[in-house]
Amino acid sequence: AALPGPAPADWVQAPLDPAVRAVLVGFDEHFSYAKLCQALRYLLRGGPDCLLVGTNRDHRLPLEGGAGIPGTGCLVKAVETAAQREAFIVGKPNRFMFDCVAGEFPVEPSRTIMVGDRLDTDILMGNDCGLTTLLTLTGVTALDEVRGHQDSGCPARQGLVPDFYVDSIADLLPVLGE
Repeated sequence: AALPGPAPADWVQAPLDPAVRAVLVGFDEHFSYAKLCQALRYLLRGGPDCLLVGTNRDHRLPLEGGAGIPGTGCLVKAVETAAQREAFIVGKPNRFMFDCVAGEFPVEPSRTIMVGDRLDTDILMGNDCGLTTLLTLTGVTALDEVRGHQDSGCPARQGLVPDFYVDSIADLLPVLGE
């Protein structure tokens, strides 16, 4: 989406689709000021009846060698800040996604494992949903961080502790072959 004209007064004159009733913020490598303006305009026009939904709050996406790029949470926060309201997050760690899956399929939490590489999303959601949790150490989490949460004695931090961990998801391949 391009800004329609050179000045802010022009930007608020572009037509809005009357059918839009929600703004969804997800990963977007082409996120722009123009899109931020458009999102805000829809939210202001619709007021509380226009939903603000975010896919997740991941602040950074890890890359090989310790590098990273901004995550979707940065985009969600930009829209939340502009709109001065909080998004409903449908992804991890919110249990909304799990409840949707469990509503469609016969999921037994005691027989289900949540595998992930982030404590604050994957492991927290798994623990909140009563699942067994397995942390892979190939993402943003180091084992020292897990030990810090485990030794803290803080109930909120205990929710970030996985049941098990592996260095890599590849460590599971021999078990899955059985």
